[in-house]
Amino acid sequence: MSFSDMPVDVGPVYEGERIRAKQMYVELGGPKMEKHFELVRVKPAKEIKDGEVIIHGPDLKDMEQGSTHPIGILVEVSGPELEEDLEAVFERRIHEFCNFVNGIMHLNQRYTNWMRISTSAFNKGFNSFQMLGTILIRLFKAELPIIEKAQVTLYTEAKDIEKPHEFAMSIYDKRDERARTIHDEDVDMFYGCVLCQSFAPTHACCITPDRTSLCGSINWFDARAAAKVDPKGPLFEIPPGECLNLEAGEYAGINEMIKKRSLGEIERIYLFSGMEFPHTSCGCFEAIDFYIPEVNGHGIVDRNYSDVAINGLPFSAMANQTGGGKQLPGFNGISIQYIVSPKYQQYDGGIETIVWMNKGVKDRVEEFLPKDLLPKIATEEDVPDINNLKKWLEEVDHPIVKTWAEALGEEEEEEWEAEGAMVPMGTVGMTIPGVGGAGGFKIILKNCKIHAESIIIKKIDPRAKRKK
Repeated sequence: MSFSDMPVDVGPVYEGERIRAKQMYVELGGPKMEKHFELVRVKPAKEIKDGEVIIHGPDLKDMEQGSTHPIGILVEVSGPELEEDLEAVFERRIHEFCNFVNGIMHLNQRYTNWMRISTSAFNKGFNSFQMLGTILIRLFKAELPIIEKAQVTLYTEAKDIEKPHEFAMSIYDKRDERARTIHDEDVDMFYGCVLCQSFAPTHACCITPDRTSLCGSINWFDARAAAKVDPKGPLFEIPPGECLNLEAGEYAGINEMIKKRSLGEIERIYLFSGMEFPHTSCGCFEAIDFYIPEVNGHGIVDRNYSDVAINGLPFSAMANQTGGGKQLPGFNGISIQYIVSPKYQQYDGGIETIVWMNKGVKDRVEEFLPKDLLPKIATEEDVPDINNLKKWLEEVDHPIVKTWAEALGEEEEEEWEAEGAMVPMGTVGMTIPGVGGAGGFKIILKNCKIHAESIIIKKIDPRAKRKK
């Protein structure tokens, strides 16, 4: 396989390349565009013209510098060994293969795909989507030899993308519906995916029937098919091994895998918790589950939401904290499909801990949520800011309200007779010296944000006893 006829270099060395707004020639898809998609379909050989690239809409050279356009990428492939279960796996490779091109940044997947093409690449002669389509075809056939024929169709005009987008969404829904038919206890093998490790070196996705990949693109059926076809590829089997904690979703096999794949950085994962040993996050997750300490509940925001979430932060700010392969309690990258899983964050309290969602997410999952809970989950249309959330939850009698009384009872039990605020033990730290600079104590706050009008630290008489 050669790309000597291309004006820019192509190879995995360019994965992870970032193209900032000032460096881009054009932007395709992303949060500024209402409709965009990428889809792979397995077709009979007679329906494919091998190597053909079709463009509906303006070509790259016809676009104004600095402009933003829709993008739809349809890759059609054929081969005697291909099956429908492989479509989503092949689809995820669009992300990888686009990032092989020096001068292209590709993020996300499905209907959230986002691309930027650099001015430098355009000035070198990369000025047509014919080139991008040709590169994708060559890479698909070279990296996945079971593909014998491939053709690519690109949509870059709003009116042309309408019907293809609608069709793509129907395919995504069909895949998700099938994924909901089985659960973890029905299988004896889990799967892992490292397609995002170029962006998040310590991240590996754990895919089980009840926990779809964070990007939402690969469910358990897809992963099984991919691992079968290419056992040494980016999707691989994970024997679950001993179940160490059923409620949390902790398995010896998954712990062993993540320790190896993260080079020892991550040692434990709770599949069904966002607060303790949460699953690592890459950067292509569909949504973020975030803890709201003011009400002891959780919020969910997806990347299509352009305003600030109930906690005062936009998706982009939370994504910067959540992604990159970090294990950050209180901020968890998730797929939309995971929200409707019966094991959704069950170790933290499950679906009843959700107190806020942006309306776009709520509309997508409402048919799968408990009917009595649905009207009690706030959106941006119900509650304008965090200051009004607690009152609203009380008014609708959200189940989370009961946990406030329980938490208050625990706090009262922990009070000491000595006056002054107790500083909770945690796991950047600061040392407060004792009199004369000697002794003292250390407070360690790990991945923690504190909002308080004042903090008073007083020495407690060691003879003081807790209230009975």
